[in-house]
Amino acid sequence: MDVVTIEKTKENFRILYDVKGRFILKKIKSDEAKYKLCKVKSRSIGPNKIPYIVTHDGRTFRYPDPNIKVNDTLKLNLVENKIMESLPFEIGCTVYIQSGNNIGRIGQLTNVDSHPGSFDIVHVKDSNGVSFSTRIGNAFVIGNAK
Repeated sequence: MDVVTIEKTKENFRILYDVKGRFILKKIKSDEAKYKLCKVKSRSIGPNKIPYIVTHDGRTFRYPDPNIKVNDTLKLNLVENKIMESLPFEIGCTVYIQSGNNIGRIGQLTNVDSHPGSFDIVHVKDSNGVSFSTRIGNAFVIGNAK
């Protein structure tokens, strides 16, 4: 979900995966290039009891909103390096699969199976009506529940 800007041509691209696992460059407008989506990987309390969250690309935010949980997605302003909004990981949200056998697929989250001691599994239904499942770490929220 990274954003690349080519200064000479004034073009902006978002880097994504296609369904075969290859990088694709999706052309975006200049106002869309000012933000990116970041998945929350961990939430904890640091020294002096300061809460913080860490995103999938290694960014750390101190004193985050208490409603932000692990697996949620943050809409991050790249100019100010501030959180614009958060997209919660909940049933009905739109997810993008970023790794695994279903890489590059987009669908709606239908169910989450919890397996203590092992990997949690999410069930996703794509736009063609085909259901598939993958590990919870592979799912990346890109839209709110309707």
